[in-house]
Amino acid sequence: MNTSMKPFRRVVIAGGGTAGWMMAALMSKLLGKQLDIKLVESEEIGTVGVGEATIPALQTFHNLLGINEAEFMAATNATFKLGINFEGWKNIGENYFHSFGSTGNDHWSAGFQHFWLKGRAEGLSRTYTDYNPETVAAFANRFGHVPNNGLNYAFHLDAGRYARFLRAMSERCGVQRVEGKIAQVLQHGSEAGAERVGDISALRMHDGSCIEGDLFIDCTGFRSLLLGETLGVGYEDWSYWLPCDRAVAVQTASVREAWPYTRSIAHPFGWQWRIPLQHRVGNGLVYSSKELSDADAPDMLRRNVEGELLTQPRVIRFLPGQRDKVWERNCIAVGLAGGFVEPLESTSIHMIQRAAIRLCQLFPPGGVQQADVDEFNLQSKRDLEHIRDFIVLHYHVNERTDSALWKHVREMNILPTLRHRIELFRETARVFRPSDELFAENSWVQVMMGQGITPARHHPVADLMGRDELRRFLGDIQVKVQRTVAGLSGHQRYVEQLCAPYRAEAPMAKAMG
Repeated sequence: MNTSMKPFRRVVIAGGGTAGWMMAALMSKLLGKQLDIKLVESEEIGTVGVGEATIPALQTFHNLLGINEAEFMAATNATFKLGINFEGWKNIGENYFHSFGSTGNDHWSAGFQHFWLKGRAEGLSRTYTDYNPETVAAFANRFGHVPNNGLNYAFHLDAGRYARFLRAMSERCGVQRVEGKIAQVLQHGSEAGAERVGDISALRMHDGSCIEGDLFIDCTGFRSLLLGETLGVGYEDWSYWLPCDRAVAVQTASVREAWPYTRSIAHPFGWQWRIPLQHRVGNGLVYSSKELSDADAPDMLRRNVEGELLTQPRVIRFLPGQRDKVWERNCIAVGLAGGFVEPLESTSIHMIQRAAIRLCQLFPPGGVQQADVDEFNLQSKRDLEHIRDFIVLHYHVNERTDSALWKHVREMNILPTLRHRIELFRETARVFRPSDELFAENSWVQVMMGQGITPARHHPVADLMGRDELRRFLGDIQVKVQRTVAGLSGHQRYVEQLCAPYRAEAPMAKAMG
């Protein structure tokens, strides 16, 4: 591995879309004065761009970039998201909500679920979600920026507009966009020196020009042109645990006010998403090709949407899993080029964000260092495997009997890491997790209880509360939640008022309309 201190300044990003422009935006904001950053993309090559829901961590990314939230929402026709409603995942006709934020009040020794379980045993507890302001606000179709411990939220956004929004930011910070298709990925030969033989040297374009670089970022989607095809990095297949291998997406006109949550609707062949934006609704099916054919999937989607179709359904093939490494030699794969877990919990954009931040933290000024590469790969692998386990949880713990898909995922052998989490919660109502994992304790609790896991017992600290004290404890939380939600505005009205100043002022919003 190269250990020289030769300046490492030329960064080439292969591919645009959400992945490419998120990488370009953050790198140019932080390191733009020290780097020559080029992004290569072709208007003729479409992007997957179906993932239009996010998680709250995107606010951190926007804070790093200095993005004004209202301006961003106006430019991308974004709405707010307070969680995901899982419809029919436990069983047909049974729904639950996975909210952002926390539920109730924890004790340092035990989470709120222990006190809730104690209250339920004594007939004092309301529905678990009644103690979560995000859930109550979501179903009341309300939103607001609440001072002091306000609502935890994310966004629904137009992925194409988001990429263009970030492109404008990136170009202002010096990123050079190169239009064109990549014809060949070139590698250094023996003349470059032993340390660099096999490294990527340049991208040869269809017009014959070459774009040279020191560091290459592969944002070429599922094809993984640089890391997979050129450098030959292998791919770990996760389809045994995640058998859905297709998606079909379509956009429809809005027929009702935008609601502040994502809908995830289970079907015998997989599941469906509905994501409301300001101007339209994003819809799609994620399905197993063993249960639903590619020929039938578009018609199935058409039968399960509301409103006029604004686009025609398109089928996307994918293989769940991850590259053996996402950083090899002088190439880093980001987004779909490095791995894919279906967007059930809206984690795709977050993984791009994590990669961008991680690369800025580990950026190699004097050449690729093996320690940096190993750390980057270790963190990336750990992140995606944690998300994989959380997604598999939704499938594995189910009571559906309507198809071979649901029977398989219920009876399959799951990974030991997930089995331990499930059994620990089933027996003790406890959730222990490393501090750097994406999904917090409350997320695991909501999904496990929503999927039908009832813990056998609660922590003894909950028994220290007498019946009257426990009633007051639960009642005070529930009243506080109701008061918070009562003070919020209607979601649609709030979004319109927030974005209104930027509709008139931002020429970008008009240009992208």
